[in-house]
Amino acid sequence: MKKSELTEVILAAKAANNLTWAAIAQAAGLSEVFTTSACLGENAFDLAEAEKVAACLGLGPDVACALTEFANKGETAPTIPREPLQYRFQEIIFVYGATMKALIEEKFGPGIMSAIDFTMDIEKVPDPKGDRVKITMNGKFLGYKKW
Repeated sequence: MKKSELTEVILAAKAANNLTWAAIAQAAGLSEVFTTSACLGENAFDLAEAEKVAACLGLGPDVACALTEFANKGETAPTIPREPLQYRFQEIIFVYGATMKALIEEKFGPGIMSAIDFTMDIEKVPDPKGDRVKITMNGKFLGYKKW
């Protein structure tokens, strides 16, 4: 089963069972962000986690096995996203990318934030002027090597 086919099966089962990503993540024993990314084909579970997710969704061992296959991260991402929410994240990088780079390098030195040793949380923050989205990204700093 290809990752794209797997994602379609998972989304159909999620809808049919009226489940949230939070409920699936709880069944897996993992974070909501990581669980969602693995179900959408951008990460992989170990077999025990995959079996828990498949059971939660009412899916068989073929799905659990496919959930353990390594992902090609970013494979489905277009050069410039057309989907509005994804585009807005690209827009944040266009507008604040240089600022983020400058502030990170001022605080840490030249390097990058890891997307491998990384966690992310997404929260809904009630606000009288309209609910807000709070995203916390936490990645290990990796300094550039000199040789």
